[in-house]
Order: sequence, then structure tokens, then C-alpha cells
Amino acid sequence: MCSRMEKICFHGGSGNIDCVIEWPLDKIVGLALVLHPHPLYGGSRDNKIVTTIARECINRGLVSIRPNFRGVGESDGVFDNAIGETEDMTVLLSQIMISYPELAELPIMLAGFSFGSAVAAQIYSSLLHNNNYCLYKSLIIIGSAIHRFEFKKVSLPENSLIIHGEDDEVVPFNELLEWIRPKSLPIVMVPSCTHFFHGKLLILRRIIAAYLSINVSSSC
Repeated sequence: MCSRMEKICFHGGSGNIDCVIEWPLDKIVGLALVLHPHPLYGGSRDNKIVTTIARECINRGLVSIRPNFRGVGESDGVFDNAIGETEDMTVLLSQIMISYPELAELPIMLAGFSFGSAVAAQIYSSLLHNNNYCLYKSLIIIGSAIHRFEFKKVSLPENSLIIHGEDDEVVPFNELLEWIRPKSLPIVMVPSCTHFFHGKLLILRRIIAAYLSINVSSSC
């Protein structure tokens, strides 16, 4: 699906939040906030896994929002261990609703890769019972690092899509399994796959596309 892209700055706790918004050219049914990996290790909104998630969201009629965290690109500030980043992204969502009133009543899909998954989970947990936001009861979590940045206890929806590589060298699969086991949530494990899904992006794309085909609608 084709899309229209715009670059825009919002304002967070440390100053500017550098952001790209991509609009589907066909019917819009919701929006997706897609969050990137660790800023101190080269993570940015242009990460290939982030753009893969965003592209599949656009294909399903979701407006894709890809911000840069603090200190990345033209975003102001310094890394804040997911605390300031969560605050920034929550403020960003509220500013988007004001700047684009046509999106204000539409459902929001939260997605993240690696460090971005931790921020997505924190946002979901904090906004879950906030009537000002309509959230899909689902999360897209790739290469999860949620447990490493869990500054507040998170609540993950039962319908979460959690994808992890068997050979993840950054967050070992067994480490994630120990954290997720008490939550009784399933994990999609990609065999012979590293943290950055080298050579596995087509598989990742198919899994995400299948998930979105079932879980995206114009209502929460």
C-alpha cells in the first residue's frame, strides 16, 4: 500500500521529539505508535525492524507514528532508562490527538522492538484505564526487553504478539521465557534467529501481517 509521509516535531519533557508520520492513502482505521531500540546502541526510528512493523501497520490502514527517543536524530535530551521516554511518548500521543483531531477517536496500536518494547508496555499499562485513549487490546513486542526496563509493573494484554529469536544474543530466549512464564502468554519463537532478525525479516513481516489481519479494526 502507498503512503504519504510527513516529518514533524512534537514537544516532550526534554524539548523536541523528532517524529515521522506516514498516512495510508486508503481508509484509515487507527494509528500505530512504533518504538525503536536502545538509543545508546544505535537505535532509531529508521531501524529495519521498526520500519517493517510500520509498513505492515500502514498496509492495514493504520497511521504509522515513528518518533526518535531522546538524544536521537533531532530529538532533544538524553537517555532516561525508559522513564523519560515513556513520559515523552505519552505526551506525544496527546499532542497528536490535538494536532490531528480526525485521529482522536480512532484506536491506537502500540508496538516496539527491544528497548522500544519496554516503553510500549509502560504506555499501555498507564493508559489502559484512561478514557481519553482508545487502545487496541493488543501489543506488538519484538525482541522484548520489557523486564530490563520495568520501572513500574506492566500489564500485558492476553492478545499480545510477542516474537523472539531463538538465538537472541542481546536478550537470550530463556531469559525472556523465565519472565513471561508466570504471565501465561505465548511467544512466537523464530528458529536460528538473532536479536536483529538477520535474514529473517520476511518471516517477521509475515507473522506481523497475519496478526494485524485479525486484530485491526476501526474500534477498540
